[in-house]
Amino acid sequence: MSVKGKYQPVLSLGEQLGIKDGNVTEENGILKVKGQAGTQYEKNLIWDKIKEIGGDHPSDIKANITVEDESVYHRHVVQSGESLSKIAKHYYGDPMKYKQIFSANTNILSNPDVIHPDQVLVIPNL
Repeated sequence: MSVKGKYQPVLSLGEQLGIKDGNVTEENGILKVKGQAGTQYEKNLIWDKIKEIGGDHPSDIKANITVEDESVYHRHVVQSGESLSKIAKHYYGDPMKYKQIFSANTNILSNPDVIHPDQVLVIPNL
């Protein structure tokens, strides 16, 4: 299997996330990947997928992923049935960090217990 084939799930994820300015080359058994993620969260997803396939320190891939919007960790579109604590657990691993999400969105939220589907929430850098 080629190195590109091995890391095809990374490339597919990049397409799914809409990574901009993507460039993929293979030289001497090393896959070189370059692109720009929208947010740090998306960049982390790419790196998590790389590590899932190649381990914590893969030697057969070099990735240069930059971030377009460093002012936020991510922008989240609220889905039906979600709460700020569920969203906080997803992004931070801690449901109690809902307060930070609420604070970052007081321009559109007046109560941390009331969010609506399709609202776009800023997920702040912590």
